[in-house]
Amino acid sequence: MDNTKRRLLSEKVAKGFMHLSGITVTASLFFIVGTILYKGLPYLSWEMVSQLPKGGFYIGKEGGILNAILGSLYLAGVATALSAIIGIPISLYLNVYLGAKSKVTQLSKLLFDVLYGVPSIVYGAVGFGIMVYLGIRASLLGGIITVTLLTIPIVVRTVDELIKTIPDDLKNVTLSLGTTRWELAKVMLRSIRTGLLTAILLAFGRAIGDVAGVLLTTGFSDNLPKYIDEPAATLPLSIFFQLSSPIPEVQGRAYASALVLTIIILIIVVCTHILQSKQKNRR
Repeated sequence: MDNTKRRLLSEKVAKGFMHLSGITVTASLFFIVGTILYKGLPYLSWEMVSQLPKGGFYIGKEGGILNAILGSLYLAGVATALSAIIGIPISLYLNVYLGAKSKVTQLSKLLFDVLYGVPSIVYGAVGFGIMVYLGIRASLLGGIITVTLLTIPIVVRTVDELIKTIPDDLKNVTLSLGTTRWELAKVMLRSIRTGLLTAILLAFGRAIGDVAGVLLTTGFSDNLPKYIDEPAATLPLSIFFQLSSPIPEVQGRAYASALVLTIIILIIVVCTHILQSKQKNRR
């Protein structure tokens, strides 16, 4: 009887803790989004998202954040494309050519897990060192190098998890037909093609929201970069610099910039969930 009571008590405590955790996370989410909407929505306008900063924008004068929006899309788009070009073949090589049970594969996966959790400021320091070695100044190119290094582990580990969802029967039947490893890889890619878009969107979302890495490598400019070796603004850096201002109007614009970034991330999250649902329905 005592054992039954202890089990029931443990069940109630665990359930209560889960409810409390869920409420805390939900409340935190609503608080963050609510704060951004409350402080940023009054300053959000079409002029703000469609114009470049004009003289004195960061002291409360006219202009917008178009340079930061496009700069973020340039940087995140190119870096994500490069990380996909590099990361997908790495994952295929580990799983198809070396095999999932290979010690090299297991060690590599552990390494990518570690890289996945490394703070972005560390990638910024590494990217800055590469820039100094190659003689590259703070520019869009420097940011792309850094963010590409940051997002490669995301692509590799996400694709690796997708490959695990492929039935072993499909792999065995494909190999029994006399196919090469490369042909098997192409069959696997077709099987997880919807999930690949999910991996790319996850990498893009991580890239567009990074601030510590690009702070050291991208520089900042009120103009749109015409060439890849020119400094470029990004939304996270724009938010950082505007929040640093003592002028209330500029701080309000910072929250409006944060709202724009939040909307972009929200679109990415919704698209990711849609693609994940399609991937599950294909199984």
